[in-house]
Amino acid sequence: MATSATIVLLGKIGQLGWELHRDLQPLGRVVALDFPQIDFSRPDELLSMVESLQPALIVNAVAYTNVDKAESEPELCDQINSRTVERLAQQAARLRCGLIHISTDYVFDGFQSRPYTEEDPTHPLNRYGSSKLAGEQAVLAHAPACWVLRTAWLYSRRANDFVQRVLTWSRQQETLKIVDDQVGSPTWARLLSQMISLALAQAKGEYFNYIRDTRGVYHLAGDGAASRLEWVQKILELDPARQEQKTRQVLPAKTAEFPTPAQRPLFTALDCGKFERVFGLRLPPWDQALALAMEK
Repeated sequence: MATSATIVLLGKIGQLGWELHRDLQPLGRVVALDFPQIDFSRPDELLSMVESLQPALIVNAVAYTNVDKAESEPELCDQINSRTVERLAQQAARLRCGLIHISTDYVFDGFQSRPYTEEDPTHPLNRYGSSKLAGEQAVLAHAPACWVLRTAWLYSRRANDFVQRVLTWSRQQETLKIVDDQVGSPTWARLLSQMISLALAQAKGEYFNYIRDTRGVYHLAGDGAASRLEWVQKILELDPARQEQKTRQVLPAKTAEFPTPAQRPLFTALDCGKFERVFGLRLPPWDQALALAMEK
């Protein structure tokens, strides 16, 4: 029975991990861990804890995600996003348990003009992207039962995510300058978590066999694409407390106007058709999901 299976969730306080901690509950005995209980920069301790739990499934939602800081902390970024992930994948093979690993649209260079499929060549532009790609490759090389799930532009309406920052700016500034040359697929963490959980429910508790039979890389993000500018305009439009906004105009800008340590891909919309074909599930259009997320 699914309820007897132990599911280890790594990263329970992040945007996605917080949602997964709740959505995975019907699928087994969930043991959710995060720093300081686990530390991906100390893999021996992490692996020892995971082995003691003898999981049927590991869900890895841990990542070093500070894209700019990764350029000055490459060793720590690589340790968390790839080297420890490789050892985790090797352990999943030894334990014969399923492994779900969350990855990113930043494995692409953004030079394409149509949404990226799983078959498109990867070419990350920054250290964060290259470390996440190395993590993907390690999972696929070592774990016999694995899903690598690439998502994009994640938000949660919790903590200091992009949506919350936009709402804060709108209460402080009369004019916002937002880039219109970065295009991606905004993804609500709650719906992403629900899609993962619904796909896992189809395993009926047989996580290793089911994930092995459906093994591979999948794109899973909000349907469609938007520029950062379009996303911000929609956030302001759907703000449930619009009367508190001080912003009167939102002006387009170019990425080059805001120099950052890390280069960012300009176009990373994801084609999620493969996930829908395999699991019969698809996230709604990004603006419909945002409307739900913004409801009080």
